[in-house]
Amino acid sequence: MKHRTTAGLAAVALATLSLTSCASGDAGGDAAASGDAVCEVTPAAEPSPLPSPSEADVAAVDAIEVTGAVGEEPTVEFETPLEISAPTFRVLDEGTGDPLVEDTEITINYIVLAGADGSTSGSTWETGSPETFTLGDPQYDLLNDQLIGQTEGTRILMASTAMDQTIQVTVVEITEAGEVQEPGPTRAEGTAVTPEAGLPTVALADDGQPTVTIPEGYTAPAELVVQPLLEGDGAEVTEDQTVTVQYAGCLLDGTSFDSSWSRGAPTSFPLTGVIPGWTNGIAGQTVGSQVLLVVPADQAYGDQEQAGIPANSPLVFVVDILGAEAAA
Repeated sequence: MKHRTTAGLAAVALATLSLTSCASGDAGGDAAASGDAVCEVTPAAEPSPLPSPSEADVAAVDAIEVTGAVGEEPTVEFETPLEISAPTFRVLDEGTGDPLVEDTEITINYIVLAGADGSTSGSTWETGSPETFTLGDPQYDLLNDQLIGQTEGTRILMASTAMDQTIQVTVVEITEAGEVQEPGPTRAEGTAVTPEAGLPTVALADDGQPTVTIPEGYTAPAELVVQPLLEGDGAEVTEDQTVTVQYAGCLLDGTSFDSSWSRGAPTSFPLTGVIPGWTNGIAGQTVGSQVLLVVPADQAYGDQEQAGIPANSPLVFVVDILGAEAAA
């Protein structure tokens, strides 16, 4: 079992992609014909409890020396290679103010070092770009339990296993605590639109999670297909914005290669930093919409293999557009 990791420590942590292969004609509901390819998204799993650190883990983390004033990048020193068997935490400095609760927007600075040799992997102090997120966001599940109940100014030391199974040492400091946020939408709720005949079809679970059925013999289009399925009443999205979305991505053979639904929460990213099919397909749509995209390979990853996606693959996406704002 891989340890959970903070998806938000952008320089060092990657979100897990759910790779699930669905065979042609597999359980896709009554609407699927025998030769259709059915792409079912793996539902988000309930997080398993973190393993408890051993006495040796606690001793190893207690031996890490962290110096420097709160508010400044700390100096972190330890004997290498550092070895631990489970995520291990230590409060270095306690802040002041009211304890933080779930759904509070907080801003953090952090520095990450490689356990193998002590080299720095990333530092928001160095880049001048603190990171902001909402406590309770599933993408930050390794940090949530440690930071809820703490206060602004708290500094925490963490040793954990990254997705590549290397040991990392992280110092996280809560630099600012904002307001408690109202939970945002988790699915599109627009007016239904009748799609063109012959396209992949989408069935929604009660919570909005999509299942995509790709008709037998469906041929990849030469041009990008943009088919609204639900039309939202929000503002029009522009290609220079950052969007918040729920999405599922499939290959034409029914393989689910990525899904925010599988990770248990919407995700946000700038439209200037995604494949052209997304930039061209989402810009011009309205917030609250759900859109089916059929992306030809030349507007996806072209002749490059990418995270389980074979080279020259056309891609099918279902995208719920939940929000859009100016890129940071």
